[in-house]
Amino acid sequence: MPHTDAGTDTDASPGSHADASPGSPADAGPGARSAAGTSARPPAGTAGEDTLDMRLPDELVALFTADETTTTTRGDLLDDVPSWGPAATSVGLFQLVPVRIDRDLALVSRWMNDPAVAAFWELSGPESVTAAHLRPQLDGDGRTVPCLGVLGGTPMSYFEIYRADLDPLARHYPARPHDTGIHLLVGGVADRARGIGTTLLRAVADLVLDHRPRCTRVIAEPDVRNTPSVSAFLSAGFRFSAEVDLPDKRAALMVRDRALRHVL
Repeated sequence: MPHTDAGTDTDASPGSHADASPGSPADAGPGARSAAGTSARPPAGTAGEDTLDMRLPDELVALFTADETTTTTRGDLLDDVPSWGPAATSVGLFQLVPVRIDRDLALVSRWMNDPAVAAFWELSGPESVTAAHLRPQLDGDGRTVPCLGVLGGTPMSYFEIYRADLDPLARHYPARPHDTGIHLLVGGVADRARGIGTTLLRAVADLVLDHRPRCTRVIAEPDVRNTPSVSAFLSAGFRFSAEVDLPDKRAALMVRDRALRHVL
C-alpha cells in the first residue's frame, strides 16, 4: 500500500497527494507505505550528494534504533508531537492532534474511501482497514505519529509524522540521523486545489524544525507522477533531490533543509 503520495492536497487537483494532495499516504510505517517500505531497492537516480546510490546498512538502522530507545521514553522519538502546539498560518490557526481510534476512526476511514485519496493510499474499505493501518503506529515505539490536521478548530486533514532515518525508506537514500518524514492527505474536497496543501506542508515542516532541534531535514517522497503534489512541496520550501525506486512506486525525494528554511 503505497501511500506516499496521496493525500496532501497540494494546490492542485483533488487527487494529488504530494504527500500533499488529497490522498497521499505515508506508508504506514513511517514511510513505509509512502515511500518506503518494504523491500529495499536501490535508488534509481544520481545527482549530487542526495542522489548517491547509497543504501543505509540494516545494522546502522538498528544502531540508530537502539540508541534512541535507550535514551528516550516511548513516544519521544519525535520529541513529543502532542506538545508542539498550534501554528498561525495564512488560512487560520493550525494544529496537529494525535489520532485516537475511538474518536477519529470513522472520520479518517471516510477520507480514505474518497476515490482521490484511495488511489494513492490504497486504504479504502471498511473501518477495519483504516484501523489496521493506524494501530501499528499507535502501538509502536513512537517512530511514527498519525495526526489529525485541525484548521480553525475543524479536523480537515491527516498527517503521519515519522522518523525517516528509522524507516525502511532510509535504505533508499543517504539518510541522516533524525531525518523526519511527513505524509499528508487533505480530507475535505472544498479544501483542495486552493493552495491549502502547500500552506499546511510548510506549517508542518516548520513545526518539525522548531520542535526537533536535532533534525536538519524534513523528507517526503510523493509519486513522481503526482505533479500537483510535487509542485506543492516545491512551493512549500522543499527542494527536489532525486528520483528513487521504491517497492511500490518511483518517488520524487523532496527535502526541506533547516539551513535553507528562511530562503525557500
